[in-house]
Amino acid sequence: MAESVYKVIELVGTSTDSWEKAAAAAVNRAGETLRDLRIAEVSQLDMQLENGKVRQYRAKVKLSFKYEG
Repeated sequence: MAESVYKVIELVGTSTDSWEKAAAAAVNRAGETLRDLRIAEVSQLDMQLENGKVRQYRAKVKLSFKYEG
């Protein structure tokens, strides 16, 4: 069986609508420049507040892709 190596990066996506859209924004943007994305793991969710109201949803996402070095 051949061995493989994967690189993991962490991105933060934002959305004014939802955490799901924030996570998708991070994955979609990464997909524009990285090849062979494999796994996306949401590691943290938070919100940016302004005057006591939600301004943005933020999702910290760990993404892995095959490392071709």
